[in-house]
Amino acid sequence: MEYRKLAAEGLGTAMLLIGVVGSGIMADTLSGGNDGLALLGNAIATGAMLFAIITTLGPVSGAHFNPAVTLAFALRGEIAPGPALQYVVVQVICGILGVWAAHVMFDLAVLQSSTTMHRTGTAQWFSEILATFGLLFVIFGGLKSRPEAVPALVGLYITGAYFFTSSTSFANPAVTIARGFSDTFAGIYPGHIPMFIVMQVIAVGVGHWALRRLFP
Repeated sequence: MEYRKLAAEGLGTAMLLIGVVGSGIMADTLSGGNDGLALLGNAIATGAMLFAIITTLGPVSGAHFNPAVTLAFALRGEIAPGPALQYVVVQVICGILGVWAAHVMFDLAVLQSSTTMHRTGTAQWFSEILATFGLLFVIFGGLKSRPEAVPALVGLYITGAYFFTSSTSFANPAVTIARGFSDTFAGIYPGHIPMFIVMQVIAVGVGHWALRRLFP
């Protein structure tokens, strides 16, 4: 595996988590207790960061920044199992580093564990299946029809999905794990992480079956 690709995946995933957690902290601080306004700020910043990092790092590594996306490409035979595993390890580690960087930026304790308890239950689990499937849909659909539009498609999709999914669209195992290390607006209680990841992997399986037929 070429070092540049792993470096791009690590940097991109770290920047994604800086965007997610940092904007969550800022939005929560400035919104005066209005969770809807805080979520809006969080969503816009995350979508903007996705557009930026996919545009700039896509030519280097493919801009996965997401083990679910890497698994989807592996199932299609577009990345070998060994490099795919390396991608996933780097994504998870650098996602956590990105969370810690956001904590430093806002003068918070670096080492935290989330106490956010409302991210669980059948509705949110089903939401994660739909959120992850939708993300794969815009990626592979965009690659089929307009590859140059994929950064915008992903950024816009996630911005919208923060609001039209009950889980606020984690849709990314590395992001899910990393957000367990932040007791802030963007956090998720660590005990709720495993089922989110199970649902995301199920969505990859469903997406592999359906999207290969829709976008052969």
